[in-house]
Amino acid sequence: MRVPFFVFTPLALGACATVSVQDELPPPRDPGSCDADAVQSHLGHEATSDMGAAILAESGARTLRWGPPDSAWTMDYREDRLNVRYDRDMKITAVTCG
Repeated sequence: MRVPFFVFTPLALGACATVSVQDELPPPRDPGSCDADAVQSHLGHEATSDMGAAILAESGARTLRWGPPDSAWTMDYREDRLNVRYDRDMKITAVTCG
């Protein structure tokens, strides 16, 4: 019994398929976009201007917004902005992007 050539062609071509390393990497971030995960280690630190500058640099964000206790914030989202909230004792309680 002869099997036609075209039956094996898709199988042979499928064996040649490869997965690129780029498929496994996360998509690149835009320059200036915020990465709050990178600065979560600063929770509990004192909220000072020097600390704010360090957190801003480590996060990759372009702007920093301080959130004093009991303050209202706008709900607009900006991917280049880092939000740092602190309590009455001037301790950092949350670091988020937006």
